[in-house]
Amino acid sequence: MKKVHSRIESIIGNVIAVRAEDVGYGELAEVKTRFGTSLAEVIRLDEGLVSLQVFAGGRGISTGDEVRFLGHPMQVSFSDDLLGRIFDGAGEPRDKGPALADNLISIGGPSVNPAKRIIPREMIRTGIPMIDLFNSLVKSQKLPIFSVSGEPYNQLLARIAMQAEVDIIILGGMGLKYDDYLYFKDALEEGGAIQKTIMFVHTAADPVVECLMVPDISLAVAERFALKGKNVLVLLTDMTNFSDSLKEIAITQEQVPSNRGYPGDLYSQLASRYEKAVDFSDAGSITILAVTTMPGDDVTHPVPDNTGYITEGQFYLKGGRIEPFGSLSRLKQQVNGKTRGDHRAIMDGMIKLYSSYKDSVEKKSMGFQMSAWDKKLLSYGEAFEREMMDLSVNISLEAALDKGWAILAESFEPEETGLRSELIEKYWPKKTA
Repeated sequence: MKKVHSRIESIIGNVIAVRAEDVGYGELAEVKTRFGTSLAEVIRLDEGLVSLQVFAGGRGISTGDEVRFLGHPMQVSFSDDLLGRIFDGAGEPRDKGPALADNLISIGGPSVNPAKRIIPREMIRTGIPMIDLFNSLVKSQKLPIFSVSGEPYNQLLARIAMQAEVDIIILGGMGLKYDDYLYFKDALEEGGAIQKTIMFVHTAADPVVECLMVPDISLAVAERFALKGKNVLVLLTDMTNFSDSLKEIAITQEQVPSNRGYPGDLYSQLASRYEKAVDFSDAGSITILAVTTMPGDDVTHPVPDNTGYITEGQFYLKGGRIEPFGSLSRLKQQVNGKTRGDHRAIMDGMIKLYSSYKDSVEKKSMGFQMSAWDKKLLSYGEAFEREMMDLSVNISLEAALDKGWAILAESFEPEETGLRSELIEKYWPKKTA
């Protein structure tokens, strides 16, 4: 039986400290005050002094209140009943549905043994040409979406959630504005994807500690579904809010700060979540797509900088589009040779010509005279941005490939594209009489 500790040594913000023995890192405790009972999590052990982050905050807690350790870390219920439900960062219902308390599983466990993994080899179709055609998403991949505030990254995630060809979507929101939470809820309900979706949402008004739990809860549930043979896509937004919560707690604990005030273990904290992505040799898969906002559009900011060393590429969202330059799915070569014979050629050829279009745009802006070739590039580039890069475009990969050929044929002669003759003979649009 666990002891009840009736003396709190210190209260600093949302962090309290008690003297206790036989307590583990990450263990849960109940803090009983005259206002009620709140959960807390052990976040530091220092020679018998145990620091706990109180979920409901430190307001109303006095040094004479009771603390009882529960003997286990944070747990969440796992079953098919989770599908279609919305929970907060502590796993409590946010959708006014019944609380779930059966088949509890611990969160925050280790990543999967490499012996159980297989090499990524299957594509996840999203219906978004800038992903499917130019930077294919691969099962078990871990990819960030680098963006700045104001870009439609949550709208992009919602589209992916509705259109991705996977069995289950798990959406983890961290520090969301309430309007963004309602947007996700309404979009998934109207799009008919809510029944295969589980949402764990922390809003900006919720306790900081719940923000830290959202990725762990999302990934723990995803892992269990993957072990049942399901292909799970985990969508997280926003990992910068997650990192800022880490920084807030580190400051409260008076840790020596690292770059820009973030804790020195920021890399490890991010990696322990991203490395949960896996394709099991004998079961399903977990794929992670996570938004990382860049303050001031600064890719050297500690959060995107550390993220880039962990993940397998990135998508850059800029001007409401996924930028072809800078965006990279390092695993796309694993899958785009198995789709259609012209996939790689169209991917490379269109981006090469789009790069030349950018040069022509710069020449035009500087007042240079446009050659016939420049005019062709300008026509091509405008069509490419309108019919491929616009995030409202929703077509299959095969339709995107056909459209790519059509865009090329509108502006160029076959020999001007640099594509192989055998591909041109097979796929170049036939002129109608």
